[in-house]
Amino acid sequence: MSLKFAGLITYPRRGYFRITNRGKQVLNSGVSSINVKFLRQYPEFVAFISGGKEQKEDKKIDGNDSIDTSEATPEEQVEAGYLKLRQQLETELLTRVKKCSPEFFEDLVVRVLVAMGYGGSLSDAGQAIGKSGDGGVDGVIKEDRLGLDVIYIQAKRWNTGTVGSPEIQKFVGALQGRKARRGVFITTSTFSKAAQDYAAAIETKVVLIDGARLAELMFDFGVGVATVRQYEVKTIDNDFFEDEDETDSPT
Repeated sequence: MSLKFAGLITYPRRGYFRITNRGKQVLNSGVSSINVKFLRQYPEFVAFISGGKEQKEDKKIDGNDSIDTSEATPEEQVEAGYLKLRQQLETELLTRVKKCSPEFFEDLVVRVLVAMGYGGSLSDAGQAIGKSGDGGVDGVIKEDRLGLDVIYIQAKRWNTGTVGSPEIQKFVGALQGRKARRGVFITTSTFSKAAQDYAAAIETKVVLIDGARLAELMFDFGVGVATVRQYEVKTIDNDFFEDEDETDSPT
C-alpha cells in the first residue's frame, strides 16, 4: 500500500493492482530494495504519511496514472498511521542520539551492529572502540560469531556539517594500512555526494550509514526503542472456506 501512495502502483479494482509508469522506471533502475527512506523522495508519499492537506483527490502521476487517498481503506489508514508514527520516532531517535556523549554513541554503534547479526555477543563484539591514536579507525567488530573476518568501524557523532570525501579517504587509508577489506562509516550527520561516489568507486568495501539510516536500523532491530502495543491485521482465509464453497455450488 505504501507503493500505491508513492505512485508506483494503482488498484484498478479490489484484489488487483497495476504498476504505473513511475513504478516501471523504479523497476528498471535496478534498485535493490524499496523502503520508507526510498519512498520519501516522492511528495505524494510524504504528504500521505504526514496527513498533509495539500494532497488532493486523484492527483496525477506521470500524466497517465492517478492515486486517490480520500478513499483509503481502513487497512491503508492503519498503515499510513504506522508510517507516520515511525517517521516521528526515527526523527526523535536521531535527535536523542545527537545529544549523547561520543562514548555512548560508540557503544550504540556496536549494539546496532550486534543486533544486525555481527560480532556475536556484546561482550566480545567490539574492540578498541574510542581509543586514542586509532589511526583513523574507531573500532573493530567480528563479522560473524567465529571471528573468521573483521569489520573496521568509524563512528562520527556530528550534529552539524556533512561528511566529505576527505574523511572517507582517511578511513580507507587506515583500512589499507591494516590490510582490511571491509569497513563501516557511521555518522549522525550526512554524507556529501563526493563521499558517496568515492566509496562506491573504490575496491575496498566501505558502507556509509548516515543519521537517517542509523535511525531506521535502530527502529528495525529494536535498539533504543520499546514495543508498547501491537496490532494484527487479518483477512479472510479463502482456503478455509474452499470445501464449503464447493459444497454449496449448484450442480
